[in-house]
Amino acid sequence: MLTQAGTPTAEAAVLPENDPLAAFADRSLLIVDDDKPFSMRLARAMEMRGYNVQVAESVADGVSAVDARPPAFAVIDMRLGDGNGLDVIARLKERRPDARGVILTGYGNIATAVTAVKLGAFDYLAKPADADEIHGTLMAQPGERADPPENPMSADRVRWEHIQRVYELCGRNVSETARRLNMHRRTLQRILAKRAPR
Repeated sequence: MLTQAGTPTAEAAVLPENDPLAAFADRSLLIVDDDKPFSMRLARAMEMRGYNVQVAESVADGVSAVDARPPAFAVIDMRLGDGNGLDVIARLKERRPDARGVILTGYGNIATAVTAVKLGAFDYLAKPADADEIHGTLMAQPGERADPPENPMSADRVRWEHIQRVYELCGRNVSETARRLNMHRRTLQRILAKRAPR
């Protein structure tokens, strides 16, 4: 399903001169991610930074969006319910070679992310990535890494976010989440009962 996330304020966003996005006449951004709460949060955050955002939830919808109007920028999850985000990157590079695309990858998928860069992705980021990291990566010059974030998530927070994501994907089933994370059930319950670390 395609969602137009753009708001009137995003369309008319006036960017400071020192913002690298101000140099781009076309600020269209396609987000392809089947984690709806994450994609909608990211869409709002990217709109606030001046992008005109469209959201797709599957490979099929992402490819359709690229065919209809190839965006200047794209943020694509590697693993989607109906296939691999690499298909969307490949189509984007075919339709618009100058587009800047970032692949979001989960743990254990870094080798595949390197393949994404070879296929034409601008860069890859491990999930959970925040809007500042994504914006910085999209604005980096080709072949150059984005500056590290000023206040990156702590290792404990990244671990907690990963556990929460797997828990949600498992339908909040503690036993199944513990099995997939190769973790003792009681240990997982203790982690889930605590507040998010800083």
